[in-house]
Amino acid sequence: MSKAGVRIPPATRGNERWFLVHTRAKSEHKAEHHLQAQGFKTYLPRIRKTVRHARRMTTVEAPAFPRYLFIILDLGRDRWSSVSSTVGVSSLICCNDRPVPVPTGIVETIIRQSNDDLVRLDANLMVGEKVRVLLGPFADLVGSLERLDDAGRVRVLLELMGTVVPIATHRSALAPAA
Repeated sequence: MSKAGVRIPPATRGNERWFLVHTRAKSEHKAEHHLQAQGFKTYLPRIRKTVRHARRMTTVEAPAFPRYLFIILDLGRDRWSSVSSTVGVSSLICCNDRPVPVPTGIVETIIRQSNDDLVRLDANLMVGEKVRVLLGPFADLVGSLERLDDAGRVRVLLELMGTVVPIATHRSALAPAA
């Protein structure tokens, strides 16, 4: 952890590679804690999003990939078979009883697109693209990106009640729609 409380993801060395851990439902933080207690290096990418509950909206940090986290392993050195029996973990992603490494560059790209321990999903947005609003009263709605300026302000066109409504927000409140 850095001085400001921001979690800095570890880097791989030698024969170490990133692998994918499938967690139990809503147990990403618990799995991360217990894996780190065993000495494993993990990375749980997070995003900021708005959650609605009981007529209230709150902004929270949530896993960018629900039910998944990344772990660094050296298959020749680490006792990777203990990962699947860790509290909060469902399984280590394997093929033919061997863990499958995440392709080189994927996790590193996610880390590079992180800012203050949060993954920035807005890095490659383009005008005309379909986007999902992550924050605010329009959270979870999908619209079309109409305008994007250098200061990070965006204009998104949402279809609400049969009409197109423009909203203005900051680009960090958006993610590409799947």
